[in-house]
Amino acid sequence: MILIAFVLVSVLSLVIIAFARNHRQMNSVCIGQALIFTTLTAYLVVFQQVPVVSFLIDSQYFFIDHLGLFEVLIATLIFTCAAVYARGYVEGLLKSGELEKGSLKLFYVAWTLLLLVIVLAFISDNLALFWIFAELTTIISAMLIAILSARENIDAAIKYIFVASVSMLFTFAGFIFLFEMSRVSLGTGTLNWTVLMQHATTFPPGMMIASFALVFIGLAAKSGIFPFHTWLPEAHAKAPSAVSAILSGVLLNVGIYGIIRMYAITHQSTAVVTIAPMLTVFGVLTIGIAALSMLPQKNLKKLVAFSSVENMGILLVGLAISTPVSVFWVLFHIMAHSFTKASLFFSSGILHRQYRSRFVSDAADEIKDVFRLQPLAAWGIILGGLAIIGMPPFPLFFSEFFILLQLGTVSLWVLAAMLLLLFISAVALGYFVLMNFTSVSEPEAQTDIEQYRTPASMKVPIIFLLVLLLVIGIFLPSGITGFINQIVTELNF
Repeated sequence: MILIAFVLVSVLSLVIIAFARNHRQMNSVCIGQALIFTTLTAYLVVFQQVPVVSFLIDSQYFFIDHLGLFEVLIATLIFTCAAVYARGYVEGLLKSGELEKGSLKLFYVAWTLLLLVIVLAFISDNLALFWIFAELTTIISAMLIAILSARENIDAAIKYIFVASVSMLFTFAGFIFLFEMSRVSLGTGTLNWTVLMQHATTFPPGMMIASFALVFIGLAAKSGIFPFHTWLPEAHAKAPSAVSAILSGVLLNVGIYGIIRMYAITHQSTAVVTIAPMLTVFGVLTIGIAALSMLPQKNLKKLVAFSSVENMGILLVGLAISTPVSVFWVLFHIMAHSFTKASLFFSSGILHRQYRSRFVSDAADEIKDVFRLQPLAAWGIILGGLAIIGMPPFPLFFSEFFILLQLGTVSLWVLAAMLLLLFISAVALGYFVLMNFTSVSEPEAQTDIEQYRTPASMKVPIIFLLVLLLVIGIFLPSGITGFINQIVTELNF
C-alpha cells in the first residue's frame, strides 16, 4: 500500500542518516527518498484509479484524489531538485562555518521528516489530521530555518512559529464549527472532506461563513497572505537557499491547498456569496503590500520572497472568481509558481555564495561582474524573473492572463487595480536586476574578486526547472490540462 510505502521509505532514510558518517551519505539518502516518493507518485498517476482510498485497511482518514496527487507530485519533484542542489550548497555552508558539522544530522533528519509530513498532509481526508500535519510542517521547517549559526535565523524561525502556530489555533476553532455543523446535519459529526462535500448544501450559511473565516486565518498565515505575511520575507530570506526553495515552492502550497479544500465546501452553500468578496479583498491587499514592499528592496532573496506573497494574492483572487476556468488556472498557477520560485531561490543561492558575507543579513546585495563570475545564476535570475512576472512563453503568463480575463467579467475596477500592482512588482524586479547585473568592476579591480566555483549539483536543478517551465509554457501538454480538469470536476466548481 502506497501510504505504508511512504512511511517505510522515510523510516529507513532516518535510520541510514543516523548511522551515516559524512554529508554526502546523508545527502544521497535524501535524494533517494525524494526520487522514490516521485516514483511512487508517478505510479499512482499512471497505474492507479484516482481517487485512491485503500491506503489502510478500514481507514477513513486518508485518501488521494487528483488535487492531492497534483500537490504531492509538485512537492516531490521540488524536493528532489532541492536535495540535489543541497549536495554542493551544504558543503559550502560547512566550509564557511555557517552550518556546524554537529548540526548536519539534525538538518537532514528534519529534511526527511518534512517531506513525509507534507505528503501526509496532502493525502489526509480528515481535516483535523490535515491540521496536525500542517502544524508539524511549521515546526520542522522552522528547524531548517534556524539551523544556521546566526542569531537572526533563530529570530526568523521563532517569528514564523509564533505567527503561523497562533493563527492555526483559529483554524482549529473553525474546524470545531464545521464538525458541529456536520453533527447537526448528519446526526454524526465528521471532518472527512469527502463526506462534508456531499452534505455541504445542508449546512447553515451563517455558521459556514464563521467556520470559513476562522479556518482562513490560520491557513492564510501558513501561505503568507496579508496581514499574516510578516514572517515570510524574513524566513525565506534567511533560510539556506535549498530550504528557501522548499518553503516557497512547496510549503506555501500546504496553506493554499487547505484554503481550496475549505472553499470547495463553502462553494456548495449560499455562504459563497459572502466569502468570495472576502477572498478578493484579501487577495488584492496581499498583492498590493507585496508590490509596494518590493520597490525599495535591495536584498535579492527578500525581493524573491515578497514575490511569493504577491503570487499568493493572485491565487486568492482567481479562487474568488469561482468559475471552472478561473479555478483551472489557479491550479495551473500553483504548479508554475512552485517551479519558478524554486529556480529563483537556487540561482539566488549561488549569488549568495559568490557575493555575501559569512551570514545572511538584511544588508543590500553588492553584485558586480555577475556575467563573468556566475553566468548561469545571472541568467537563472533573469529568466526566472521574466517567468515570475508572467512574460511569455513561460507558463505563469497563461495563468495570470486568463485569471485577469475572468476577473474582467466580474469587476473592471478590481482588474485595473491588479494590473497596476502587477506592473509595480514587475518594475521593482526589473529595476533590481538592471541596477545590479549591469554593475562592472574597474579592469584593475576585477582580479580582487575571487570566483566561487559552483558545483555541478547546484547548476543541474536550475537548468532542469527552467527547461521544464519552457516545455510547459510552449507546449502546454494535454496530459497536464486533462489532469487539472479532473481536479476542477472533483471540487465541484
